[in-house]
Amino acid sequence: MSNSKDNKVPVWRQRAACRGVEPDIFYPVSDEEAEDAKAICGQCPVRHLCREWALTTREKEGVWGGATERERRRIIRRRRRSA
Repeated sequence: MSNSKDNKVPVWRQRAACRGVEPDIFYPVSDEEAEDAKAICGQCPVRHLCREWALTTREKEGVWGGATERERRRIIRRRRRSA
């Protein structure tokens, strides 16, 4: 998965389960089609770091850390309410 916001690749990405996997799987057309990507993320040792990175950088597309963009928006809303 490319990092369009910054040329530096986070160190945790070297341990990611998605390394070497076809990137298109992580950019499904709908949330319903995200299950294959989520399955890979479910086995990933760095999925929490990946999700936090996507939340922090406000990544707009794709599945990151097992969460779709819609799911990440919900997480951000919940965090704002509890802050």
